Amino acid sequence: MKKYGSIIFLIAISGLVISSCKKYYEDVPVEQIGEQYVWDPLDSNGTNARLYLNQIYSLLPTGFNRLSSDFLCSASDDAIPSRLSTDVMSMATGGINIFFQSNMDNTWNNDYAGIRKSTIFLTNFVVVPLKDPNEKRYWFGEARVMRAMFYWELVRRWGGVPLLGDSVKTLEDNVEIPRNTFDECIQYIVNECDIAKDSLRPDPVDESNIGRWTQAGAMALKARVLLYAASAIHNGENPGNELTGYTSYDVNRWKLAADAAREIMNLGVYQLDTLFKNIFISDRSVETIFAKTKMANHYVETNNGPPNIASAFANGYTSPTQELVDAFGMSNGRDITDPLSNYNPDSPYNNRDSRFYATILYNGAQWLSTPLQTYDGGFAKPGGTSTQTQTSYYLRKFMGNFENATQYSDHYSDFIIFRYTEVLLNFAEAENEYAGPDADVYGAIDSIRSRAHLNPYLLAPGLSQDSMRIIIRKERRKELAFEEHRYWDIRRWKIAGEVYNKDLHGMSIIKNAAGDLTFNVVPVLTTVFDESRMYFYPIPYNEIVSNKNMVQNPGW
Repeated sequence: MKKYGSIIFLIAISGLVISSCKKYYEDVPVEQIGEQYVWDPLDSNGTNARLYLNQIYSLLPTGFNRLSSDFLCSASDDAIPSRLSTDVMSMATGGINIFFQSNMDNTWNNDYAGIRKSTIFLTNFVVVPLKDPNEKRYWFGEARVMRAMFYWELVRRWGGVPLLGDSVKTLEDNVEIPRNTFDECIQYIVNECDIAKDSLRPDPVDESNIGRWTQAGAMALKARVLLYAASAIHNGENPGNELTGYTSYDVNRWKLAADAAREIMNLGVYQLDTLFKNIFISDRSVETIFAKTKMANHYVETNNGPPNIASAFANGYTSPTQELVDAFGMSNGRDITDPLSNYNPDSPYNNRDSRFYATILYNGAQWLSTPLQTYDGGFAKPGGTSTQTQTSYYLRKFMGNFENATQYSDHYSDFIIFRYTEVLLNFAEAENEYAGPDADVYGAIDSIRSRAHLNPYLLAPGLSQDSMRIIIRKERRKELAFEEHRYWDIRRWKIAGEVYNKDLHGMSIIKNAAGDLTFNVVPVLTTVFDESRMYFYPIPYNEIVSNKNMVQNPGW
C-alpha cells in the first residue's frame, strides 16, 4: 500500500539486500556493515544511514500483546490474562522483583540500546551528503526525538536514570555512572523534544512519510512527559526523593503540561475522528499523531478474539474486567450506579456508552456472524482447561469490522503511540489542576463525549475541580483502554494502592433450561500492590552489581 512508500520500519534489517548506485553491499545486518559504509561520505542517498535510522524505529514500544502475548493493561484493573500463571498475571499479583525478566516489562536494556544507537546516528550522520538538506535535518530530528522517547520509557518505570549525553561509551570508558535526578531527566527530555521539533517535518506529512516522527510527535511526547512530571507520584504532598520526584509540590508544573498540550491543539492540524472504531484500523486517522506502523495483519484478532469459532482460529488471551465494563456507563452519559441512568442489571449490555461496544465483546454480541455465548458452558466459555475468558468478556478494541464476516482478514493495525484524544485529555487534566474547570476544560471533555454520541454529552455547568477531576479520569479510562495508559495512570495518580489489593471481578452468566440468563458479579483475581516500593520498578540486579554508583529504588 502507498502508506509504506519508501519506509519499511518493521521489516527485519537482516533480511534486506542493501544496494545503491554508489556501491554494492553484501546481504548482511546493518550492524555488520563497517562504519565507513554506514556513514558513507559518498552516498548522497544515505542508503545504509536510512537502514540504521529505521533500526532505531524498530526499538520503539510495540504495544498490543507485547508481554508474552498479553497486554500491559492486563496487569491493571482493566483486564486479566485468560491464561493462568503468565508473566502479566505475576505483575498484577506483586511478582515483580529485582531479577524480573525482559518479558515482564523490563525495558532497561532495550531503551539504552535505543539511546546508544540514536547517539551514534547523531554523532556520525553529519558526514553523509544527502541531496536534500531538509531531509537530512529531518533525520537528525527523528534520531533526537527517539532518544528522548527511550529516556522517557526509562524514567516512567524507574525515575531518574543515568543520562549519557552525546557520548558513546566504549569498553575503555568508565561506565559506572550514577543516576541523574528525576528533575534533571525531565529537563533533558523536554529540551531534547524542543530541539528535535525544530528539525522535524511539519504536520501533516505526505503519504510516503506516514510513520515518521513529526513536529507534533515531539510536542506530544513533551506534553505527556510534563503531565506525568506534574502528577502526584512525582509532584504530590509526599513525592519521594530527588531520584523519583521533585522535592516539593509546585502547581505551576500543571501549567507547563497544559501549555504543552494546548500548543498541539493550536496547530489546527489534528481533530477527533468521527468513528471511534476506525481510529485503530484505518491507514491514516485524522487524530493519529504518531504510530508504530505495521504491515496489514489480523494479529490482534488471532491473539484476542473469542475461541471456538470454527471459521476463525483465535486464542482469547485477554479478559476485560467487570470494573472496566462498569466504567463505561450508559448512553445518556450517566454512571450505571446513577438512579437516573436506566441501567437494568438483568439486561446489563443494553443502551451503554458507544465506546463500550467498540471495546468489549460480551454475551450476545454479534461476532463473525455469530451471537457470542460467554455464559457458563457457552461455546466461548465452555469450561475445562482450554484458554478462555475468565470474566465472560473478550477484547473488541483494535479489531476489524468482523461482526458480519465469517473469518478474519488483514487490515491496518498500527500501534498508536500518540493521538489527539490523549492530547485533549492531557490538557483537560492539567488545566483543571492548575486553573480549575474553566471553559477550555469543558470544551475538551465535551468534544470527546460528543464523539461518543452521549446524549446529553454536555457536562453540567458549575462543576467543582474535584468533580471535574473524577470525570476526566473516567473519560480517560474509557477512551484509552488497552493503549498502555491505565497501568501508568493509576501509578502516576498514586491510587494504585486503592485499585489493587482487592478482588477484580467478572460476570458469571447462568443459562437455565428455558433459556433465561442470570447475571452475577463474581471475583476472578486478587491483585497485590506494595505501596512502599512498587510505584517504581527495581533497578535490574545486574545493573546494581556491575555499577557501584547505581542507587537502588526505595524498598528494593
